[in-house]
Amino acid sequence: MRNSILAITLLAMSGVVAAAEVTVSFEQPEKFTDIRPTNESKSRYQEKVTQAFERFFTDYAAKMPEGYTWQVSVTDIDLAGDIDYFAGPTGQPLRIVKDLYSPAVRFTHTLRDNYGEEVLSGEERLRDMGFMQRISKVGTRAEFEFEQKMLDDWFTKTVQPAVTQHAAIAPKVAQ
Repeated sequence: MRNSILAITLLAMSGVVAAAEVTVSFEQPEKFTDIRPTNESKSRYQEKVTQAFERFFTDYAAKMPEGYTWQVSVTDIDLAGDIDYFAGPTGQPLRIVKDLYSPAVRFTHTLRDNYGEEVLSGEERLRDMGFMQRISKVGTRAEFEFEQKMLDDWFTKTVQPAVTQHAAIAPKVAQ
């Protein structure tokens, strides 16, 4: 298991704004469904994928209130597409992206407020079956764009409302 603790600090025009602290771990990434490379070493590609997912969760933590802590343990990743080992012009492997090969991610998480009270937790099993219907500019696809969009949708529909609702009812501390 590989752990990384990321503390987020954003600079705002009016000063420094702190955000939630997030801990992201990956449980046996070598056994994940699909993080297979096409033209680089398996270990290097695995590192690239895990860094991208760490960045996704770090960006989400930056949207949460200061003092919140979020523990995320990624247990499986299945990238959009599949590897065809003989598709390239000289027989090199290519990642073929079709509707059939939708992105998926599985993880557990616990989000706590600045008082240590649990705001949200659970095991998430996300899969985006309609990932190919999303519109993006031709030739501008970012690496892991489909996976990020899937997580963005989940965060917007699940985490943000929970944080907003919790903040509305959380005890107010007099200063």
